[in-house]
Amino acid sequence: MNCTFNGASVNIYIIGLTMCMGFGCNAAGIIGCRIIESPRERLIAIITNNFVPCNGRFPTLISIITMFFAASVLAPFQSVISALILSTVILLGICTTLLISKILSKTILKGLPSSFTLELPPYRKPQLGKILVRSVFDRTLFVLGRAVSVAAPAGLIIWIMANINVGDASLLSHCAGFLDPFARLIGMDGYILMAFVLGFPANEIVVPIIIMSYMSKGSMMEFESLHELRELLISNGWTWLTAVCVMIFSLMHWPCGTTCWTIKKETQSLKWTLASILIPTFTGIVICFIIANSVRLLGLI
Repeated sequence: MNCTFNGASVNIYIIGLTMCMGFGCNAAGIIGCRIIESPRERLIAIITNNFVPCNGRFPTLISIITMFFAASVLAPFQSVISALILSTVILLGICTTLLISKILSKTILKGLPSSFTLELPPYRKPQLGKILVRSVFDRTLFVLGRAVSVAAPAGLIIWIMANINVGDASLLSHCAGFLDPFARLIGMDGYILMAFVLGFPANEIVVPIIIMSYMSKGSMMEFESLHELRELLISNGWTWLTAVCVMIFSLMHWPCGTTCWTIKKETQSLKWTLASILIPTFTGIVICFIIANSVRLLGLI
Protein backbone atom coordinates (compact mmCIF):
# COMPACT_ATOMS: atom_id res chain seq x y z
CA MET A 1 0.00 0.00 0.00
CA ASN A 2 1.41 3.40 -1.01
CA CYS A 3 0.40 6.84 0.29
CA THR A 4 1.69 9.91 -1.56
CA PHE A 5 1.81 13.35 0.03
CA ASN A 6 2.41 16.51 -2.00
CA GLY A 7 3.05 20.16 -1.21
CA ALA A 8 1.57 21.33 2.06
CA SER A 9 0.64 17.78 3.02
CA VAL A 10 4.34 16.92 3.18
CA ASN A 11 5.07 19.74 5.63
CA ILE A 12 2.13 18.78 7.85
CA TYR A 13 3.20 15.14 7.85
CA ILE A 14 6.83 16.03 8.67
CA ILE A 15 5.87 18.44 11.43
CA GLY A 16 3.49 15.91 12.95
CA LEU A 17 6.13 13.19 12.87
CA THR A 18 8.86 15.22 14.56
CA MET A 19 6.45 16.71 17.10
CA CYS A 20 5.36 13.26 18.25
CA MET A 21 8.98 12.18 18.78
CA GLY A 22 9.83 15.50 20.46
CA PHE A 23 7.25 14.90 23.20
CA GLY A 24 9.56 12.21 24.55
CA CYS A 25 12.91 13.87 23.88
CA ASN A 26 13.75 16.68 21.49
CA ALA A 27 17.14 15.09 20.76
CA ALA A 28 15.40 11.88 19.68
CA GLY A 29 13.05 13.97 17.53
CA ILE A 30 16.07 15.55 15.81
CA ILE A 31 17.52 12.13 15.07
CA GLY A 32 14.14 11.05 13.71
CA CYS A 33 14.38 13.80 11.07
CA ARG A 34 16.92 11.64 9.23
CA ILE A 35 14.10 9.99 7.31
CA ILE A 36 13.27 13.31 5.59
CA GLU A 37 15.03 13.29 2.22
CA SER A 38 14.66 17.00 1.42
CA PRO A 39 17.48 18.97 3.18
CA ARG A 40 15.26 22.07 3.28
CA GLU A 41 12.33 20.33 4.93
CA ARG A 42 14.65 18.46 7.27
CA LEU A 43 16.05 21.78 8.51
CA ILE A 44 12.54 23.17 9.05
CA ALA A 45 11.63 20.11 11.10
CA ILE A 46 14.84 20.34 13.14
CA ILE A 47 14.49 24.06 13.91
CA THR A 48 10.83 23.80 14.98
CA ASN A 49 11.18 20.57 16.95
CA ASN A 50 11.87 22.44 20.18
CA PHE A 51 8.40 24.02 20.33
CA VAL A 52 6.85 20.87 21.77
CA PRO A 53 7.55 20.13 25.46
CA CYS A 54 9.81 17.17 26.16
CA ASN A 55 9.89 15.03 29.30
CA GLY A 56 12.32 17.51 30.85
CA ARG A 57 9.82 20.39 30.62
CA PHE A 58 6.63 18.56 31.54
CA PRO A 59 7.45 18.45 35.31
CA THR A 60 8.00 22.24 35.34
CA LEU A 61 4.76 22.90 33.47
CA ILE A 62 2.70 20.50 35.57
CA SER A 63 4.04 21.75 38.91
CA ILE A 64 3.41 25.43 38.04
CA ILE A 65 -0.10 24.65 36.79
CA THR A 66 -0.83 22.71 39.97
CA MET A 67 0.51 25.40 42.31
CA PHE A 68 -0.88 28.56 40.73
CA PHE A 69 -4.01 27.57 38.84
CA ALA A 70 -5.45 24.22 39.90
CA ALA A 71 -4.85 24.75 43.62
CA SER A 72 -7.65 27.32 43.85
CA VAL A 73 -10.21 24.90 42.38
CA LEU A 74 -12.22 22.36 44.37
CA ALA A 75 -10.36 19.07 44.76
CA PRO A 76 -12.55 16.93 42.45
CA PHE A 77 -11.91 19.32 39.55
CA GLN A 78 -8.21 20.00 40.06
CA SER A 79 -7.07 17.22 37.74
CA VAL A 80 -9.50 18.35 35.03
CA ILE A 81 -8.31 21.96 35.22
CA SER A 82 -4.65 20.88 35.19
CA ALA A 83 -5.23 18.70 32.14
CA LEU A 84 -7.07 21.47 30.29
CA ILE A 85 -4.38 24.07 30.97
CA LEU A 86 -1.56 21.68 30.07
CA SER A 87 -3.37 20.76 26.84
CA THR A 88 -3.71 24.47 26.05
CA VAL A 89 0.03 24.97 26.54
CA ILE A 90 0.80 22.01 24.27
CA LEU A 91 -1.66 23.33 21.67
CA LEU A 92 0.12 26.69 21.81
CA GLY A 93 3.40 24.91 21.08
CA ILE A 94 1.87 23.05 18.14
CA CYS A 95 0.36 26.24 16.67
CA THR A 96 3.70 28.01 17.08
CA THR A 97 5.43 25.13 15.31
CA LEU A 98 3.08 25.43 12.34
CA LEU A 99 3.44 29.22 12.22
CA ILE A 100 7.25 29.27 12.44
CA SER A 101 7.47 26.45 9.87
CA LYS A 102 5.33 28.51 7.49
CA ILE A 103 7.49 31.60 8.05
CA LEU A 104 10.72 29.64 7.50
CA SER A 105 9.39 28.05 4.31
CA LYS A 106 8.60 31.53 2.95
CA THR A 107 11.84 33.25 4.01
CA ILE A 108 15.27 31.79 4.81
CA LEU A 109 14.30 28.27 3.77
CA LYS A 110 12.25 29.18 0.74
CA GLY A 111 11.82 26.47 -1.88
CA LEU A 112 9.45 24.17 -3.67
CA PRO A 113 7.65 21.61 -1.51
CA SER A 114 8.65 18.06 -2.32
CA SER A 115 6.48 15.00 -2.56
CA PHE A 116 6.71 12.15 -0.12
CA THR A 117 5.68 8.57 -0.74
CA LEU A 118 4.98 6.42 2.27
CA GLU A 119 5.05 2.72 1.48
CA LEU A 120 3.56 0.39 4.04
CA PRO A 121 5.58 -2.86 4.01
CA PRO A 122 4.07 -6.30 4.56
CA TYR A 123 3.35 -7.01 8.20
CA ARG A 124 5.92 -9.20 9.92
CA LYS A 125 5.99 -10.45 13.47
CA PRO A 126 8.33 -8.21 15.54
CA GLN A 127 11.55 -9.80 16.76
CA LEU A 128 11.85 -8.71 20.38
CA GLY A 129 15.61 -9.27 20.61
CA LYS A 130 16.46 -7.09 17.64
CA ILE A 131 14.07 -4.36 18.81
CA LEU A 132 15.69 -4.22 22.26
CA VAL A 133 19.24 -4.26 20.93
CA ARG A 134 18.63 -1.56 18.33
CA SER A 135 16.65 0.59 20.77
CA VAL A 136 19.28 0.37 23.50
CA PHE A 137 22.44 0.75 21.45
CA ASP A 138 21.28 2.82 18.47
CA ARG A 139 19.08 5.27 20.36
CA THR A 140 19.10 5.17 24.17
CA LEU A 141 22.86 4.91 24.82
CA PHE A 142 23.56 7.32 21.97
CA VAL A 143 21.38 10.05 23.49
CA LEU A 144 22.39 9.32 27.11
CA GLY A 145 26.08 9.49 26.20
CA ARG A 146 25.63 12.96 24.79
CA ALA A 147 23.56 14.01 27.81
CA VAL A 148 26.27 12.97 30.27
CA SER A 149 29.05 14.66 28.33
CA VAL A 150 27.11 17.95 28.35
CA ALA A 151 25.54 17.80 31.84
CA ALA A 152 28.66 16.93 33.83
CA PRO A 153 30.70 20.08 33.00
CA ALA A 154 27.61 22.29 33.27
CA GLY A 155 26.78 20.88 36.71
CA LEU A 156 30.26 21.86 37.90
CA ILE A 157 29.74 25.42 36.64
CA ILE A 158 26.42 25.66 38.52
CA TRP A 159 28.05 24.51 41.77
CA ILE A 160 30.94 26.96 41.42
CA MET A 161 28.65 29.93 40.75
CA ALA A 162 26.45 29.09 43.73
CA ASN A 163 29.32 28.58 46.17
CA ILE A 164 31.86 31.28 45.31
CA ASN A 165 31.11 34.68 46.81
CA VAL A 166 32.16 38.04 45.44
CA GLY A 167 31.62 40.65 48.13
CA ASP A 168 28.50 39.77 50.07
CA ALA A 169 26.79 37.69 47.37
CA SER A 170 27.47 34.64 45.24
CA LEU A 171 28.38 34.77 41.57
CA LEU A 172 24.91 33.39 40.90
CA SER A 173 23.29 36.36 42.67
CA HIS A 174 25.45 38.87 40.82
CA CYS A 175 24.54 37.36 37.45
CA ALA A 176 20.86 37.29 38.41
CA GLY A 177 21.02 40.97 39.35
CA PHE A 178 22.53 41.81 35.97
CA LEU A 179 19.74 39.96 34.13
CA ASP A 180 16.93 41.28 36.35
CA PRO A 181 15.97 44.44 34.36
CA PHE A 182 15.55 42.49 31.14
CA ALA A 183 13.80 39.61 32.92
CA ARG A 184 11.23 42.03 34.38
CA LEU A 185 10.29 43.13 30.86
CA ILE A 186 9.24 39.58 30.00
CA GLY A 187 7.35 38.89 33.23
CA MET A 188 10.05 37.11 35.24
CA ASP A 189 13.02 38.05 37.44
CA GLY A 190 16.77 37.68 37.22
CA TYR A 191 16.90 34.47 39.24
CA ILE A 192 14.35 32.77 36.97
CA LEU A 193 16.15 33.80 33.81
CA MET A 194 19.48 32.76 35.29
CA ALA A 195 17.97 29.37 36.15
CA PHE A 196 17.00 28.89 32.50
CA VAL A 197 20.55 29.78 31.44
CA LEU A 198 22.12 27.39 33.95
CA GLY A 199 19.49 24.78 33.08
CA PHE A 200 20.96 24.54 29.58
CA PRO A 201 22.30 21.00 30.13
CA ALA A 202 18.90 19.66 31.23
CA ASN A 203 15.50 21.32 31.53
CA GLU A 204 14.70 19.27 34.63
CA ILE A 205 17.04 21.33 36.81
CA VAL A 206 15.49 24.75 36.13
CA VAL A 207 13.08 24.68 39.11
CA PRO A 208 15.70 23.29 41.57
CA ILE A 209 18.07 26.11 40.55
CA ILE A 210 15.32 28.68 41.17
CA ILE A 211 14.71 27.19 44.63
CA MET A 212 18.43 27.12 45.39
CA SER A 213 18.78 30.76 44.33
CA TYR A 214 15.83 31.99 46.41
CA MET A 215 17.02 30.14 49.50
CA SER A 216 20.63 31.32 48.99
CA LYS A 217 21.92 27.78 49.29
CA GLY A 218 24.80 26.24 47.42
CA SER A 219 23.07 22.94 46.76
CA MET A 220 19.82 21.65 45.31
CA MET A 221 16.82 21.67 47.69
CA GLU A 222 13.75 19.47 48.01
CA PHE A 223 10.29 20.26 49.41
CA GLU A 224 7.85 17.82 50.91
CA SER A 225 4.87 19.37 49.14
CA LEU A 226 4.04 21.76 46.31
CA HIS A 227 2.31 24.01 48.85
CA GLU A 228 5.66 24.75 50.53
CA LEU A 229 7.23 25.48 47.16
CA ARG A 230 4.34 27.77 46.23
CA GLU A 231 4.78 29.76 49.44
CA LEU A 232 8.49 30.17 48.71
CA LEU A 233 7.81 31.42 45.18
CA ILE A 234 5.07 33.83 46.28
CA SER A 235 7.33 35.23 49.01
CA ASN A 236 9.86 36.01 46.28
CA GLY A 237 7.39 37.99 44.18
CA TRP A 238 5.72 35.34 42.00
CA THR A 239 2.21 36.08 40.74
CA TRP A 240 -0.07 34.31 38.29
CA LEU A 241 1.55 36.42 35.54
CA THR A 242 5.01 35.19 36.55
CA ALA A 243 3.72 31.62 36.40
CA VAL A 244 2.26 32.14 32.90
CA CYS A 245 5.48 33.71 31.57
CA VAL A 246 7.64 30.97 33.09
CA MET A 247 5.46 28.31 31.45
CA ILE A 248 5.59 30.00 28.06
CA PHE A 249 9.33 30.60 28.25
CA SER A 250 9.84 26.99 29.35
CA LEU A 251 7.91 25.93 26.26
CA MET A 252 9.73 28.33 23.93
CA HIS A 253 13.39 28.85 24.68
CA TRP A 254 16.69 27.42 23.53
CA PRO A 255 17.00 23.61 23.28
CA CYS A 256 18.86 21.75 26.01
CA GLY A 257 22.57 20.97 25.62
CA THR A 258 21.99 17.43 24.38
CA THR A 259 19.56 18.61 21.71
CA CYS A 260 21.94 21.38 20.56
CA TRP A 261 24.78 18.90 20.27
CA THR A 262 22.52 16.55 18.32
CA ILE A 263 21.49 19.36 15.97
CA LYS A 264 25.16 20.17 15.34
CA LYS A 265 25.93 16.53 14.56
CA GLU A 266 22.89 16.09 12.31
CA THR A 267 23.24 19.34 10.33
CA GLN A 268 27.05 19.58 10.40
CA SER A 269 26.51 23.32 10.58
CA LEU A 270 27.10 25.82 13.37
CA LYS A 271 24.86 28.31 11.55
CA TRP A 272 21.76 26.09 11.70
CA THR A 273 22.55 25.10 15.28
CA LEU A 274 22.57 28.79 16.24
CA ALA A 275 19.34 29.30 14.26
CA SER A 276 17.76 26.44 16.23
CA ILE A 277 18.73 28.25 19.44
CA LEU A 278 17.86 31.82 18.47
CA ILE A 279 14.52 31.28 16.70
CA PRO A 280 12.63 29.62 19.60
CA THR A 281 14.30 31.94 22.13
CA PHE A 282 13.31 35.07 20.21
CA THR A 283 9.78 33.71 19.82
CA GLY A 284 9.49 33.05 23.55
CA ILE A 285 10.82 36.50 24.46
CA VAL A 286 8.39 38.25 22.12
CA ILE A 287 5.35 36.32 23.37
CA CYS A 288 6.28 36.80 27.05
CA PHE A 289 6.93 40.52 26.46
CA ILE A 290 3.54 40.99 24.80
CA ILE A 291 1.64 39.09 27.49
CA ALA A 292 3.45 40.66 30.47
CA ASN A 293 3.16 44.24 29.30
CA SER A 294 -0.40 43.87 28.03
CA VAL A 295 -1.49 42.58 31.46
CA ARG A 296 0.30 45.46 33.17
CA LEU A 297 -1.17 48.09 30.85
CA LEU A 298 -4.68 46.71 31.42
CA GLY A 299 -4.13 46.83 35.16
CA LEU A 300 -4.88 43.15 35.65
CA ILE A 301 -2.06 42.77 38.13
